[in-house]
Amino acid sequence: MDTIYYESPVGVLTLKASEQELFALNFGGGTEASNPTNTLLQEAVSQLEQYFQGKRNYFDLPLHLSGTPFQTAVWQSLLSIPYGSTASYQDIALAVNNPLAMRAVGMANNKNKIAIIIPCHRVIGKHGSLVGYAGGLDTKRWLLDFEREHAGT
Repeated sequence: MDTIYYESPVGVLTLKASEQELFALNFGGGTEASNPTNTLLQEAVSQLEQYFQGKRNYFDLPLHLSGTPFQTAVWQSLLSIPYGSTASYQDIALAVNNPLAMRAVGMANNKNKIAIIIPCHRVIGKHGSLVGYAGGLDTKRWLLDFEREHAGT
């Protein structure tokens, strides 16, 4: 498993991958990569740079989803939330055919190891409130505002 750190507009991001799959994208990290020559990590950074320039609205990377079947279904559902849009926890619960599982959806979001790329920042409270985000609510707000500003470009 290789690690690289990427300085983004929302702070340092830590990416971890094998040559075949991206395992993690987390907020925070160090400054030295263990193997910056990993081609998948290089591609992930390239796609993140395009994203933060407003030139990419989706990611095309092989992801390693490690979780329960319910968590995996939630994460797959998050991938279908359009760039610049949001969905509520209830919307996601309905999408995974478990309409009463709003809290479980929230817990699955909390377990998402691949932030931004699996866009849990696009999930909001039922009445539009910003709730919980590993990168902090200011980062969540920034990402949502940024995507709304660049949607359709």
